[in-house]
Formats: sequence, C-alpha cells, structure tokens
Amino acid sequence: MDIMMDGRGGYGGGSPDEQEGSNDRKGKKTYHRHNPYQIQQLESFFRQCPHPDENQRRQLSRELGLETKQIKFWFQNKRTQTKAQNERADNSSLRTENEKIQCENLAIREALRNVICPSCGGPPFGEEERQRNLQKLRLENSHLKEEHEKVSNLLAKYIGKPISQLESLLPVLGSSLDLSPRSSLTQIVPSPAVDLISDPVILDGAATTYQSRGINDLENALMLETAATGLEELIRLLRIDEPLWMKTLNDGRYVLHRDSYEKIFPRPNHFKTSSARTESSKASGVVTMSAIQLVDCFLDADKWADLFSTIITNAETFHIIDPGMPGNRSGALQLMYQQMHIFSPLVSPRDFCFLRHCQQIEFGVWVIVDVSYEILKDCVTSARCWRLPSGCLIQEMPNGCSKVTWVEHVEVDDKTQTHRLYRDLVFNTLAYGADRWLFTLQRMCERLAYTFRDCAPNHELGGVLTSPEGRRSIMKLSHRMVKNFCGILSMSGKLDFPQLSEVNNSGVRISVRISSELGQPSGTVVSAATSLWLPLQPETIFNFFRDEKARVQWDVLSYGNPVHEIAHILTGVHPGNLISIIRPFIPTENNMLILQESCIDPLGSLVIYAPIDMPAMNIATSGQDPSEIPILPSGFVITGDGRTHSGIGASTSSTLGRPSGSLLTIAFQILVSSVSSSKQLNVESVATVNTLISATVQRIKVALNCSCLD
Repeated sequence: MDIMMDGRGGYGGGSPDEQEGSNDRKGKKTYHRHNPYQIQQLESFFRQCPHPDENQRRQLSRELGLETKQIKFWFQNKRTQTKAQNERADNSSLRTENEKIQCENLAIREALRNVICPSCGGPPFGEEERQRNLQKLRLENSHLKEEHEKVSNLLAKYIGKPISQLESLLPVLGSSLDLSPRSSLTQIVPSPAVDLISDPVILDGAATTYQSRGINDLENALMLETAATGLEELIRLLRIDEPLWMKTLNDGRYVLHRDSYEKIFPRPNHFKTSSARTESSKASGVVTMSAIQLVDCFLDADKWADLFSTIITNAETFHIIDPGMPGNRSGALQLMYQQMHIFSPLVSPRDFCFLRHCQQIEFGVWVIVDVSYEILKDCVTSARCWRLPSGCLIQEMPNGCSKVTWVEHVEVDDKTQTHRLYRDLVFNTLAYGADRWLFTLQRMCERLAYTFRDCAPNHELGGVLTSPEGRRSIMKLSHRMVKNFCGILSMSGKLDFPQLSEVNNSGVRISVRISSELGQPSGTVVSAATSLWLPLQPETIFNFFRDEKARVQWDVLSYGNPVHEIAHILTGVHPGNLISIIRPFIPTENNMLILQESCIDPLGSLVIYAPIDMPAMNIATSGQDPSEIPILPSGFVITGDGRTHSGIGASTSSTLGRPSGSLLTIAFQILVSSVSSSKQLNVESVATVNTLISATVQRIKVALNCSCLD
C-alpha cells in the first residue's frame, strides 16, 4: 500500500513548509510515496515503540533510506491517525451501549406500569395498605430492639463485661460463647514465661449461622454462576499447557504465565496489599482408585479429610445446593469449608470457604472445581488466602485406575506469618501446591489398595497378625494415629522457651488441651513441637529414624535399651511405607508395645509412633474395632528446605548462601494429669516436656554428626 507524504495527517516524511520551499519555482507541492518495504518496517516498529527517540529515528533513517524528519513526521501522523481511529471506535461502542441502556430503561418503565404482586398475582398494594405494612414492620423492629437489649444486658451481667466489649469478639467466637474449661487454660498457669495456647477453631459457628439463615434464590443463582464460571476456567487451565503454563528451570514444575493468564482471565486481585502474592501449580499422575470412587470421596467431607489426613485438619459441608445426578454425581454443587496445615506449627494454616462443583464432561471423565465464596461478609479467618478456580480432572483408566490432573491456584497474603525456616518451601509452592495434593493422593490410594488385600506375605505379619481382619484393624488404628498427630501440628501463638539456637532452630512451642475425645487418653495433654534445619538430605534422616538399631539414640520410650520389630504391614510399594509393631526391651515393663507408621513420597516423609499397652494391642490384632483404643502419638516430619541442590533458585534473603538441606519437625504429646487428678496444671510438667524435646534435639544432632550447628 503506497502512502502519500503531506503534513496534514498522512504518512509523509517531511513538513509542508520544507516542500514548499523546495518547489517555489514550480508553484506546487510534490508528494513522496514510501515503498511497501518502508511502510512495513515503520508499521512494525510503531507497534513496538510509538514514541521513538532521536537515536532510534536515526537508525530507522539509515535502514530505510529516509531523512530523520521524514521518520519523525511519519510517527506523528501515525499517532494522530491511531488516536482518531480509537476515538471513533469508542464513540461507536458508547453509542451502542447508550441505545441498549435506553431500551432497558423503557422496558423497566413498562414493567413498572404492569407490576403485579408476586405472592397472589394480583395488582400491587395501594398506598393505604402499604402504610399499614410499614407501620407493622416498624412495630416488629421496635420489639426486636427491646429483645436485643434484654439479651445484651443479661449477657453483660453474666459475663461481667459490657456488651460493647464482647461485640469485637463475635467474628471470632461465632454464634456461641466458649465457656468450656479450655477457654480458661491460659489462666491456670501464672508464669509469664509459658504461653499456653489451645488449638484455634477457625470459623467456629459459621456453618450453623449460615445454615440457620438458609439460601435465598438470589444467592443460589450467584453460587451457580460462580461455580459455572470457575468450571469453565479450570477446564481451560487443565487442557492448555503453553502459553498459559510454563516449566520452571530448576525442577521442571508447571507454573502459570501471569501475563498470558491475565489476558485470558482478567480479574482484580482479591487482596490489595503489597505483600499479597499468587501461587499456581499443575501436576498429573495415575492413582490406584477408580474415577467414580474418587468423585465420591471428593464430594464427602469426611472421606475427603481422611484421604488427605496429612494436609487437611478440618473439613465440613455447609450446604448441598445440588446433589448431582444419581450414579455419576454430575452437576453436584456444595458449599464447603476446609482448613489445611502441614509440616510444623511455624507454617500458618490455610482455611477456605469454597464452592465445590462436579461435572462429567465426557464419558469416564469428570472435572471437580473449587472456588472461594464469601458466606459471611464479617467472617475473619486466621490466614489470608483466597482460592481461585482450582481442582482436578479425573479420567477413568483400565484396571480400576485413574489419571488425575491437578491445578492449584490461590492468592495469599501471609508473608509476615511465614517463619524464615519454611519461607522458601512455602513461597516456591512446594508446601500447598498441586504436587503435594497429587503425591498424597497417590500414596493414600496405594495404602487403601494394600488395606483390602485378602492375603499378605507371611514374613510381613511376623506371626502376630493371624487374620485379614486383624491386619485391617491395625491399619485403621495407625491411620487414626497419623491423623491425630497431623492435627496437633497446627498450634498457634508465641514461641515459648526460645533458648535453642535461633539460627537453625525455632525454639519450642507448647500447647495444652483438655482431652476428652473418644480414642484419646482423658486428662490434660501437653503438646510440644520444634523445627530445625539440618544439612542432610531428607531420605538420609528418614532412614535414620526407621533404623531400629539407631532408635536407642533418640527414643526415650526405649530407656536406652534396644528394640525389636515383631511385625510389620506394608502400606505401599516403597519399603519405607509400612506399619510396625515394636517391642522395647525394658526389664521392669513387659506390658507395653510401640505402634509406628512411616510413609514417604517425593516431597517429604513422616515417622509417627505411640505407646500402646498389650491388652489394647490384642484388641486390634484380633480384628475388633480399634476406635476406642486410646492413643497419643508423637513423631517427626521431614521435608526438603525448598532450595535447589546447587543453591540457585527462588530463595529468600534469610537463606541466601546456605546450602540445601532438610527441615525436621519434632512433636511430642504427653498426658500430664488425668481427669480425676487436680485440675491445676503443674508448670513443672510443661517445663519437663520442654526439656525432653530439647534433649531429644541434641541427641539427634549428635547421632547425625550435626552438633556443630549449635
């Protein structure tokens, strides 16, 4: 396309004055036409840089054989033309929108002329009847205010505080007052050095409050729209790799390409603070469970929490909007809540209120999407996090297996809550990313497959377990032990006893609770946990804790004597995934055994154990229900520190220069008093637990040749 050069808006390369001066004798202007190559190069450069500087204009002049003034005026004219085109397009769009609004306005006016009563279908209220209804509502409002004032005065008299002081606590306490003994635990011990804390109950009462007020039609429609939009976005995230996803250079994991994502799915950020960030990850793999079984587990809050017991500490279904089609659950939609926590008390829990929507998109293929939803505007959660459309695609495969592709996408604002030891791990999406969900799902599905094996190798049972029922009973008891242990790790509050080295350790965190639940010893339980960094690979530490010959170097239950494994049950293909029954050689005590479960996956490992007396163990090995057997587990959580082996990668300033290693969390639980004993907690018991865990840390360091870290 040839473009003429004139100074009035074309693509000319010079000013009209110059051209008049050069053509005075001819009495008229001459026009210069750029050739197609020049126009193509100028257009291409304009798309990248509409305002070239002097150096760029000189370079274009040399490349295209034009004068710099021609280049300058071409860009001026091009910008003017582009602006005019944009203004014409905007005017056209605004004109269309204006016409649309006028039509809607006319339609609304017409509808108002013909309004009818939605209840009876008759004409609307007259002014007289409307005034009577308003008066009735005012009387009801006055009555409710009087009732509220009476209840407020009664509460103030009972609690001893004015109601204005209590109102600030309502978002935390929910709809009920906590008058249980655990609410006054911090007043039992007067010592200021020990901050005794109880496990927080996030959103306590939120489910009851929400269910009591129900769901109106407008909110129901909003939920359906939110779930449908989230499902559409998730399907695209699951099925498209590039340009939406890109692989990280250090480990090849998939993370979202932010620019590409925001072009396809533009939305404002949920958190407006400068410390907010987005975490995204994608992973896929094969699990040994059928697709419809997985769908059933995901739509049942209890099964969901059991399947991911090392990640989820609490899960509830607030409301079922649509149960889905019988048989395949397609179309199911429900409002749920979950709290997640892993690794250590130093890692903040994450809790979400979210919609879970299941849809069968093809034969044998399901998509399950989770997307955050605010059920109570004034509800405040401990960790600031918001789930963008996340979830998984489940595809049925032969032999009862399924292929699962998982996407995690969240906004978080917890930088100040993440301890420096775990900052790399959390910020690199290794803590709550798609890989962790998928690896945990694979390991648990494998464990379930081993649970229902009809027969087991003779060497596995060791002569202690003589029936499949006994084997399943032990596995059920061990699963409850692991779930209980992971639940105690979500302690909150300040660090107590910080006398350990603050460079590679975190100090000891103490929590106290009154235990009265079925399956746990009754009385006051002190939990203590500490986390530390070790310059060793995670598998080396895992093998150390699994070695029964090395147990005397750290386990106080062995009293310095050797132990002997009398039976074990495999829970997976990896030899480290197993349950062991261990007998310590204690001359004065022959009535105690140790139940231990160890498990490992590419992102970390657990070694959890608990003492069990012989009569209780006999109940489990005989195949009886082990749900009432009291158990109080302790153990270890081992994971990488989130850094690459070369020391290069996304690391925070607090860990720069430190080689890669492992993070170890040690957690103990001790029953310090029974229900029948004095309710006054002995501070010496808490100090004893602190001394015990501190001494254990030192013994582990010595055994692993890491004592120089002090």
